[in-house]
Amino acid sequence: MMLLSTDPIYIQEVGMRDGLQSAGSFIETPDKVDLINQLSKLGLTKIEVTSFVSPKAVPLLADAEEVLQTIERNSAVQYTALIPNLRGLERALQTELDEVNVVMSISEAHNLANLRLSCSESMAQIATIVERSAGLRVNGTLATAFACPFSGPTEPREVLNWAQRYLDVGIDSLTVADTIGAATPGQVYSLCKQILTRFPNIELTLHLHNTRGLGIANALAGIAAGVRRFDASFGGVGGCPYAPGATGNVCTEDLVHALQFDGYSCAVDLEGLIAATDTLAALLPEQLPGLVRASGTSKKRHPMSEGLRKLASEKRISL
Repeated sequence: MMLLSTDPIYIQEVGMRDGLQSAGSFIETPDKVDLINQLSKLGLTKIEVTSFVSPKAVPLLADAEEVLQTIERNSAVQYTALIPNLRGLERALQTELDEVNVVMSISEAHNLANLRLSCSESMAQIATIVERSAGLRVNGTLATAFACPFSGPTEPREVLNWAQRYLDVGIDSLTVADTIGAATPGQVYSLCKQILTRFPNIELTLHLHNTRGLGIANALAGIAAGVRRFDASFGGVGGCPYAPGATGNVCTEDLVHALQFDGYSCAVDLEGLIAATDTLAALLPEQLPGLVRASGTSKKRHPMSEGLRKLASEKRISL
């Protein structure tokens, strides 16, 4: 099959934040640091380390400052964190970060459920965050870019309108999120093509969920449309707590496996990634949904039985 692109494909790991915010148990700070240190050595472009959300709201990420103070940094990796509000920015500015990630939902209903704000209130807050970001890069994420669990499909024109407003307030890059994993490859291709046509110089990331098994197919559709950056979560952990029915993010090792075995330029250490996921799996009570770790890569071979070898010999078949 002809490759959809020969450009490098960049993978951005979000499992430490998007995955662990709804994990089955608290992972101790030293274990989080160890996981991030492992991930930092694997060729990932960016790691979303944590979130500066209220510790009362998300106690699983209450150690954000300590984690960022302790990790071993790789100069080839961008370290980012989600900030939900101005208080989160104040906390983030006391740490060492390359970028902060702000988010709002295009759906009014989901934005109210997630942030307790209208979309216009969120955008006003984001404008202030950009003004006060003190030179930090700001990535803007548009959640429910394809559909909302409460109000249904999202119109592409709404995504384009809010993307323009993000750019107007000064964000440095844009992420569009299939928050509930409702998108199809055709929808992903169409929306991403429209975004990149209207904003040809934008640094666009696609954030996908695998709720309905289309995560990797949607990533390939994104590549066909011109997207070169993808969020993913090792082990496939994650899911939005304010999106009923949404399951994990597209699994990092599954996505990397698909890209590399299909011949795409994706410079991530797959075996190292699987090893990091093994470490994560030992720390969580739930079974991780990733498939490649469970089944092995496509190059895995199983030993043949002696009976099969004998039969092949009798039939003079070379195995």
